[in-house]
Amino acid sequence: MPGDRLTLQDRQQIAAGLREELTYAAIGRRIGRPTSTVTREVMRNGGPRGYHAEAANRAGARHGHQRRTAAPTPSPGRTDPGGRDPRLVDEVEAQSMELMIRAGLPQMMARVLSALFTTDSGSLTSAELVRRLHVSPASISKAIGYLENQALVKRERDPHSRAERYAIDDDVAFQSIVAGARNQTRVAEACRIAARKLGTTTPAGARLENTSQFLLHVIDDLVRSAEHWHEVYPTHPRKTSESDD
Repeated sequence: MPGDRLTLQDRQQIAAGLREELTYAAIGRRIGRPTSTVTREVMRNGGPRGYHAEAANRAGARHGHQRRTAAPTPSPGRTDPGGRDPRLVDEVEAQSMELMIRAGLPQMMARVLSALFTTDSGSLTSAELVRRLHVSPASISKAIGYLENQALVKRERDPHSRAERYAIDDDVAFQSIVAGARNQTRVAEACRIAARKLGTTTPAGARLENTSQFLLHVIDDLVRSAEHWHEVYPTHPRKTSESDD
């Protein structure tokens, strides 16, 4: 096994594993490679939905040729700004993205959101996201627009430059639940109005009325629970004061 270089057969096994919806760890075990190797391979070549073994193999061959012909430049080991191994960060980011996609989030939106989640600052500019994800600015803009509508990200002005930053709040889960509750309340109200128009004694009207009441009760319970746990688990860690020592 020549270093970390993947063969076409390895890549075909990766593609097969993705079709079977295996995790990166499971695919890595199947081909005898570290999870981080599989993660980088998939992320460099279209993500879990756009990965193609033959195209990835051609890109890998070009990349290997460029490495051999480029002049060597000694440099210290690359580390994440937080002092973490960047391979570990990549792995966590990829696993987060996988889970978001399986939960129904479109691929590009999941990639942007997982990148923000795994960044200590919780914010990145469009240029930073383009470099990190190897996609076009238009793709980033479309993803941000979608995530804004879901109350998952917000726009901020960088105080040190004129660039716009895209940020994720520490309480993003709470904000998302509240935004989802608002949308579901509109659905419940629409069902109630439709039930009145059709007549609540008819089968269709009764179905719509029951759906409306069900949604309203569930939404009320969900929001109350979210507000309670939002108070119990504050989004910003409590700072240790000198009096705590």
